[in-house]
Amino acid sequence: MADQLVISSDSHVVEPPTLWLDRMDAKFGDRIPHLEKGDPYDQWYCDSQPISTLGAFSAAGKRFSAPQTIDLDGRFDDVPAGGYDPTAHIQDLAIDGVYADVLYPSIGLGLYGIPDPALMTNVFAAYNDWLSEFCGAYPDRLKGIAMILAEPRNIESAVSELHRCSSIGLVGAMISVFPSPGMYYDSPGYDPFWAAAQELNMPVSLHVSTNRPGSAEHDVGAGKPSQSGADRSNSDHWVRMSLSHLVLGGVFERYPELKVINVEHELSWMLYWLRRMDLTYIERTTQATYRFASDMLPSDFVRRNVYHSFQEDAIGIQFRDMIGVDKLMWASDYPHAEATFPESQRILSEILEGVPQDHRDLIVGGNCARMYGFNFNGG
Repeated sequence: MADQLVISSDSHVVEPPTLWLDRMDAKFGDRIPHLEKGDPYDQWYCDSQPISTLGAFSAAGKRFSAPQTIDLDGRFDDVPAGGYDPTAHIQDLAIDGVYADVLYPSIGLGLYGIPDPALMTNVFAAYNDWLSEFCGAYPDRLKGIAMILAEPRNIESAVSELHRCSSIGLVGAMISVFPSPGMYYDSPGYDPFWAAAQELNMPVSLHVSTNRPGSAEHDVGAGKPSQSGADRSNSDHWVRMSLSHLVLGGVFERYPELKVINVEHELSWMLYWLRRMDLTYIERTTQATYRFASDMLPSDFVRRNVYHSFQEDAIGIQFRDMIGVDKLMWASDYPHAEATFPESQRILSEILEGVPQDHRDLIVGGNCARMYGFNFNGG
């Protein structure tokens, strides 16, 4: 695999402790995201609440060597330098046989749980500025995805930030995988955001673990966020719901060039889901009330508008033609606990066994390069 262009469509930065403290107005005080050192573990706080631990963000490779040591707790001192230093990040890419990365946050994923929209907007803007600078050190090999709060009550602000992030070199935007209770992505209130994303050619990502408050079963206990095994095993529920609203609510019909990316939910579940949506649209017209102007089915819109960033779903790869081979984008998830680093080449060889070379080229780099403007001749 190393002799071809390999791009990870979902890797992560690990935000340094001073990121928000250095970039946000002091008037926010202790509400600003900040790291509090502890013994033996560190804890991130925002708005005077615990919002994230560090263990899962500093455990790349442990799943291969010592999975029993993977813990949500951790210390920033244990985070690999590639998580927060662009030069070290590029060096780790070389170890893994990967040419380039599309970057998402780590601590920032949990910040979608902040209830206060005004605070969130300021937090996200500071992060977006920092990420732009991080990627600017290697602009041909590091591309950043902005964090944006997009809800009808602040849609003008979201559109403005989307334009700003495009102007500073970020190549896409991440919104919450599922919105606040009572809000749905097929609501007309979101249309200005979809229109702007289409106009700017800014793909919109729905990343795991970015639910708004009240739309996920994540408790805060013992002073830190927690997630049950059942929550983690069924995390694709939320992206299925959001994608279903986008498809069945006609968003992709109204905005045919809009690109939405399903990030870090793997692939196999889609086989049942696509068929179920089609049958619902055909047979339950009193429930799927929006009717398409053409003879397209829901699955047709998914294959046209929705891309999928996955790690190692060999079953999904077997059914790639049903999902859309031109929409699949492999990801390493570096440096998180579930990352394929530093064994990405081995894993790619295993999950792509028997896959024709032209399909391999698309899955491991071609689709991602086309989406985000990477140079096919690099590396």
